[in-house]
Amino acid sequence: MTRIVVDAALEEKLTRSSEPLELCDEAGNVLGRFIPNIDWEAVERDRPKLSEEELRRREQETGMTTAEMLAHLEKL
Repeated sequence: MTRIVVDAALEEKLTRSSEPLELCDEAGNVLGRFIPNIDWEAVERDRPKLSEEELRRREQETGMTTAEMLAHLEKL
C-alpha cells in the first residue's frame, strides 16, 4: 500500500471526525474515502457510567409509538 504523509492542517481536519469522510478535489470530484482510526477503548472509557438503578428505570420507560410521534410533530 502506498503511504501519503499529510500536512498538519489536513491532519487536524481528518482527526476531528469520528465518522467516514469523502475526500474531494476543488471541483467536487471524489478522490476517495477516509475512515478514521477510532480508539474504541477510549470511547468506552469516556462513556457516562449508568447505575444499575438507572438502567432498570430506562428499561421500564415507555416511549411513543410512531403514530404518537408523528401526531406530536404535527402540533409543532
